[in-house]
Amino acid sequence: MQLLNPLVKWVLKHPLKRIAYFMEHPNEVQENVWKNLLKAAENTVWGKQYYYREIRTYKQFQERVPISSYEDIFPYIERMMQGETDILWPSPIHWFAKSSGTTNARSKFIPVSRASLEDIHFKGGRDLMALYINSCPETNFSSGKGLSIGGSLQRSDTQQNIFYGDISAVVVQNLPRWAQWLRTPSLKVAHLDEWEEKIEQMAQETMRQNVTTILGVPTWTIVLIRRILEITGKQHIKEVWENLEAFLHGAVAFQPYRALDCKLAPGIRYMEVYNASEGFFGLQDSLDRDDMLLMLDYGIFYEFIPLEELERTHPKTYTIGEVELGKNYAMVISTNGGLWRYKIGDTVKFTSKHPYRIKISGRTKHYINAFGEELMIDNATVAIAEACQQTGASIVDFTACPIYIGDGTKGGHEWLIEFEHPPHNLATFTEVLDRKLRELNSDYDAKRYQNIALRLPVIHQLPKDTFHNWMRKRGKLGGQHKVPRLSNTREFVDDILAMSTLS
Repeated sequence: MQLLNPLVKWVLKHPLKRIAYFMEHPNEVQENVWKNLLKAAENTVWGKQYYYREIRTYKQFQERVPISSYEDIFPYIERMMQGETDILWPSPIHWFAKSSGTTNARSKFIPVSRASLEDIHFKGGRDLMALYINSCPETNFSSGKGLSIGGSLQRSDTQQNIFYGDISAVVVQNLPRWAQWLRTPSLKVAHLDEWEEKIEQMAQETMRQNVTTILGVPTWTIVLIRRILEITGKQHIKEVWENLEAFLHGAVAFQPYRALDCKLAPGIRYMEVYNASEGFFGLQDSLDRDDMLLMLDYGIFYEFIPLEELERTHPKTYTIGEVELGKNYAMVISTNGGLWRYKIGDTVKFTSKHPYRIKISGRTKHYINAFGEELMIDNATVAIAEACQQTGASIVDFTACPIYIGDGTKGGHEWLIEFEHPPHNLATFTEVLDRKLRELNSDYDAKRYQNIALRLPVIHQLPKDTFHNWMRKRGKLGGQHKVPRLSNTREFVDDILAMSTLS
């Protein structure tokens, strides 16, 4: 495989010119994406319902086509899953990305068309490697295997040509043969649906291979690395995979895991990706940055709703040319997979407009605003990372919720944290966390002033494997499932505390 490295690097440099073009011409590229989407779908059930053929301006599109939640479009998706065609998108849909999300126990099924596979997910993978090569010209990643930790696939009970599973599994199953050759584990192991068995078999299969890159969610990557180190008796994964050079991570914020991951895999590079069941949205285009380039030519048309507008019946939406820096927006997408003005549930902030770069700031339903503090996930992850750094700690996972004001008691935030390495002093950890939150969030700082509205956070140190056992109890191990980080209700925290007390 070493001989192929120069060829692979040469081929994967080609996307750079295309990326440079949309960076220079963002509005033109997005307008063309929008026009192409409407033209393609004008004869679908959805396109006829909203008279796509008559739409000439973005204003008409805003006025005519409603902003949609999953519940709004599910009746159309259900018809597609029964084999009907030309519903939301003109081509037959054989694949559906299954995701339970993080706030809803019911599974969601996101249509994945051939166009979205090619123009979103495959293109995103190629661009990721092109940008990595551009940042690291000396890379030898294609001399070995790329390890990806994906989910499982299932065939529909009623339609023989309909399949659903985690988006990672859908993508891996449809990769061309040459790409399959460059990845690991085998499809047989990759598609196992019992996660504890999958981790074991992945460890046994991959620990003897030459793994050079890892693509995955930090939590499950760390679980796999731990198991390999247990089997081999090594101190860190570079003793097993000596040519490992990069971890390409997504799905959850990475800051809280950095200390732990550096101990398990020292000396490797990190790049962030922003992909989901609904699409591939952003890529870190430089190792020196901590934000991501918004990918504008993937068959995804973007709109943004200011957070203060989100709960309105008809919220105002903005195109990329109208957004402001540093403001929280809920992201709305229309795609070549048949999603139309669809709220994906994420919030982002723009860090640059020349070119357009973003940071994921949270989830539209995953923040704490019980007292007007508007605590977003990006605040929480940065503060956790700072507290870990200052107290020598590293974490496995965390969640937090409000402590509501009662008779004679003040409100506050209650945090459940499972540590890999506990802080040398939990009180110091709490103080650093609180101080950083006050520094990052002026609303939180105002509510914390002299403990008037919010008292100092309450932190519970959870026993080992608490989150793993809680996710297993809920039937949500692996794949796209993630521990909900912040919530305005006490549902998750009370359930975890009850289980932890019982165990």
